[in-house]
Amino acid sequence: MKKKVLAALLSAAMVATLLSGCGSKAEEPAAPAETEAPAETEAPAEAEEPAEAPAADAGSMSFEIVSKGLQHQYWQAVLQGVNNKAQELGVTVNFVGPDSESNIDQQVQQLQSALNANPTAIGLAALDTNSVMDLLQQAKDGGIPVVGFDSGVPNAPEGSVLANCATDNYAAGEMAAEKVYEAVKDRIDGTVRIGVVAQDATSESVVNRGLGFIDKFAELAVADGHTATVIGNDRYISDSKCEKTEGANVVLDVRVPAQVTSELSAADATALMNESDTIAIYGSNEHSANAIITANENLSKCGTGEGQIVAAGFDSGAAQKQAVKDGVLLGSITQAPVKMGEILVETLYAAATGGTVSDTDTGCQWYTAENIDDPDIAPNLYD
Repeated sequence: MKKKVLAALLSAAMVATLLSGCGSKAEEPAAPAETEAPAETEAPAEAEEPAEAPAADAGSMSFEIVSKGLQHQYWQAVLQGVNNKAQELGVTVNFVGPDSESNIDQQVQQLQSALNANPTAIGLAALDTNSVMDLLQQAKDGGIPVVGFDSGVPNAPEGSVLANCATDNYAAGEMAAEKVYEAVKDRIDGTVRIGVVAQDATSESVVNRGLGFIDKFAELAVADGHTATVIGNDRYISDSKCEKTEGANVVLDVRVPAQVTSELSAADATALMNESDTIAIYGSNEHSANAIITANENLSKCGTGEGQIVAAGFDSGAAQKQAVKDGVLLGSITQAPVKMGEILVETLYAAATGGTVSDTDTGCQWYTAENIDDPDIAPNLYD
């Protein structure tokens, strides 16, 4: 009997032990909970990593910038602004341009090379808007954002050019016309000729500066009781708002060379200045203003004195600045080329990172011998 009781007691003890062991295993799920907790605390560290992405993205960004050329100091000033902002943002840029601003085929090839490089974004100052339409469509299809500068690209494939960074060229031409008209309005007696020297009839910026000047001068003349008409280059005649009037007493004569060379443009300026009824002449960019200056070196007809031809230019450069100081030119319109380059890179960066971009007027000013050294004008005048 005692043995049976003892056996029973031993059996009960064993069961209790087993139950105790099962109880401790039932509480073990708490341990996995403890091992999961560190994973939750590590998650925020992983989420914070993208905060460093912009710097890495900027370092990997490459912008191809196709200008109209590198031969004029104007483009060197734009390049300076591009380099300033690129260094600030930490992006890589490749700035190119054709050997001549009449070499449209070379610029098209450079734009094709830019596309082949598969850059983050492209900046384009088109010499001839029609020549780049297919390539702009390729850029759009390839998801490469394009931003125009200096010249826009009218009628570009929808959505292919996201914004344009440039002077309001038409308004700048109007400003030049207002200044020149004020200087010569009292000399309009009988038939008079106003010469316009334009380096081409294809670039949006050059054409609009010419049209702005032509349209505003004609408008002011008509408001004073005169009649006006446009002669010379067909593009300027057809696109001008000035009504073509037979026998008009204010004749706006536009000359465009067959090729963009200093010699041909100087010949155009010489021919206009040799017309007996010419009282004013306007060059719509640095190249054309220099052509007027070169022509005047032989003719000595430009100035602000009685009977002299009132001349006005556009942009800057050592020769043009000196001509303004000497009174050969009444004045000139300056853009802000360094600022344009900076704004272009900022806009390319915004487009590449999904930001909102829009057209930006980079501004212009009229400078003369009196204000050429003013602190708000001098920084925009390059040599």
